[in-house]
Amino acid sequence: MKQLWFAISVFAGSLFVSNIASAQDSSEAMLQQMNGASQSLNYELAYINITKQGIESLRYRHAIYNNQLLSQLLQMDGPRREVLLRGNEISYFEPGLEPFTLNGDHIVDALPSIIFSDIKQLSQYYNFISVGRTRVADRPCEVIRIVSRDGLRFSYIVWIDESSKLPLRVDLLDRDGETLEQFRVISFTVGDQVSTAMASLAQLTLPPLLKLPVTDKVNFNWQASWLPQGFKEVSRNRRTLPSLTEPVESRLYSDGLFSFSVNISSAAAGAAVSEQFLRQGRRTIHTETRNNTDITVVGELPPSTAKRVANSITLNGRKS
Repeated sequence: MKQLWFAISVFAGSLFVSNIASAQDSSEAMLQQMNGASQSLNYELAYINITKQGIESLRYRHAIYNNQLLSQLLQMDGPRREVLLRGNEISYFEPGLEPFTLNGDHIVDALPSIIFSDIKQLSQYYNFISVGRTRVADRPCEVIRIVSRDGLRFSYIVWIDESSKLPLRVDLLDRDGETLEQFRVISFTVGDQVSTAMASLAQLTLPPLLKLPVTDKVNFNWQASWLPQGFKEVSRNRRTLPSLTEPVESRLYSDGLFSFSVNISSAAAGAAVSEQFLRQGRRTIHTETRNNTDITVVGELPPSTAKRVANSITLNGRKS
C-alpha cells in the first residue's frame, strides 16, 4: 500500500511540475507575440504614464513605410517635445535646445523596456505567470506577471490585447507589490492609415547626427564580487566631472530588462565611513564611503539589492 501511495504522489507531482512548465511556456509565447506585434504592426497609442512625480500624456506612432521603420513619440501637454525615429536614427526636439540625432533602433522612452527585451533570455532569470483575463481600454486582455526568480529586483504586470497582441497596460512593481510606474493606453488604432499618416516623416530633413567621442579602453583595479543573477557588464568608462578634480570610473550592468551603474571616485580628504541611499520611483541611489573612496550604485534596483552590490565592491583586488 505504501508503494502505491508513493507512486501516486510521484505521478501527481510530475503532473504539477508539467503544468507549471506548460503555463510558463504559454506566457512566454504570449510575451514574444507582444514584442513581435509592437515592432511589426502599424499602430498608434494614446496613453498616460503615471509615476510618483505625476502624470504625463503621450502619443506613440509606429509604422513600416516602404520597408523603413518610422516611429514618433509626442508629449501631448505643455511645451511640444517630440522624438522621431527613421531607420536607425533617432532625432530629439526639445524647447530651448538645438535638435540633434543619435543612432539607435528604438525610442527608449516611448514604451516600457519589457517590450524591447529578449524574452527567451529573460526566461532564465524570470518567471512568467498567467494571472487571467480582464479588460483595458474596452478590450479583452491576457494578464501576465513577470517576477525575478531570485526576488532581488522589481517585477512587471503586463496586460496584452488578445486580438492585436499590443501592450495596453504595464505596471512596474517593487518587491512589496507597490506600483512604482504605470503605462496605460487610453485609445489605440491599428492599420495602414497609421503608416499613411506618417509618410511625411520619410521625407523630413532630420537634424545632424551627433558624433559621440570615442572612448578609450580602460582597465579598473576594482570590481563587483556579487551581482544579481543574469546581470552582466555592458560598458565601462572613465570621465572627469566639472565638480570633481579626480576622474570617476563607471561600469554599466544589465540583465536585458533592468540596468544599473557602479561609480567609483576618490572621497574628500578625511571623509568618514558613511552610507546613505535615496529612491525615486524605479531609480535607487546608494552611496557609501570607505577607504577614502566613494562607491555609488545608481539604477533600477531595490535599495537592499543596491546596498548588497555596493558592499561587494573590492578595491585594489581585495574587499576594503
